[in-house]
Amino acid sequence: MSYIEVNNLRKTFTVRKKREKGKLFREKEIVEALKGISFVVEKGELVGYIGPNGAGKSTTVKILSGILTPESGEAAVGGRVPWKDRKEYVKHIGVVFGQRSQLWWDVPIVDSYSLLKDIYLIPEKEYKERLDELSEALQLEKLMRTPLRLLSLGQRMRAELCGSLLHRPELLFLDEPTIGLDAVSKLALRDFLKWENKEHGTTIMLTTHDMEDIAALCSRVMVLGHGRKLFDGKLPELLEKYDTVRTVAVRFSSEDITLSLPDGASMEKKDGEIKITYSPSDIPTADMLTLLQNAGNISEMTLESQNLDHMIAAMYKEMDL
Repeated sequence: MSYIEVNNLRKTFTVRKKREKGKLFREKEIVEALKGISFVVEKGELVGYIGPNGAGKSTTVKILSGILTPESGEAAVGGRVPWKDRKEYVKHIGVVFGQRSQLWWDVPIVDSYSLLKDIYLIPEKEYKERLDELSEALQLEKLMRTPLRLLSLGQRMRAELCGSLLHRPELLFLDEPTIGLDAVSKLALRDFLKWENKEHGTTIMLTTHDMEDIAALCSRVMVLGHGRKLFDGKLPELLEKYDTVRTVAVRFSSEDITLSLPDGASMEKKDGEIKITYSPSDIPTADMLTLLQNAGNISEMTLESQNLDHMIAAMYKEMDL
């Protein structure tokens, strides 16, 4: 039996527009956040849930965490309906919002953990074992007596993760967990999530705009747009179908370089760096690299895939959205 089952989930919001001059009341607009979303997640999966702003990602997470109630449709997590069995249900999940905190701002983080222990009724021995395990994995040992407000963004995110996992949840929702983090903090966070998933079999649903997070963590990806599910499958399938643009940034040892690019490629020069955008379907990447190597001695080169926004735009165009 599947762990998460979502069938034809719909959710709307009423938005009041700015009052126009000469009118007494503000007009209302009905916004469809989810338009019949359906999917299944197996226990222990690490799933990326991605899409542009307003696609319905956070709405889905809030419904599945019991915060919101849908207009129609069905959802069950481990046999429980999130918005109906909430008191029992929340014992089995953890939620981390990148721009929200469940820890207390002015007290040492260990005091927040102690309160969470009481809220979740965690036995003392089990609490100490789990806290030791998490503090070591997240490198929090030296920060336990530090108030949350004195921690850096990366340290705060590690502290939030620790708090959300103290009660050993079966399911962890992560909504933009790496937003604003530096490269070192991102790598540490990704390593921990892979460890938690492998070590304890924790099911993880990750929403993010960072394709590097998805590539590093998730083998399966669901893409949302305009409240609809646009794609559900393996990451390589998504990249093969929609990742149609490449950008290569290159610096040559000498600035006296003449490049003759094939049709379909564009070039931009800035501060000694040359950026070339091309389509691998028209110009194979191997041919592009050969062309650059033959042009001169390369001192630095970075090959990048297109970002998530380009892939979403390609999906919209294909589906006439």
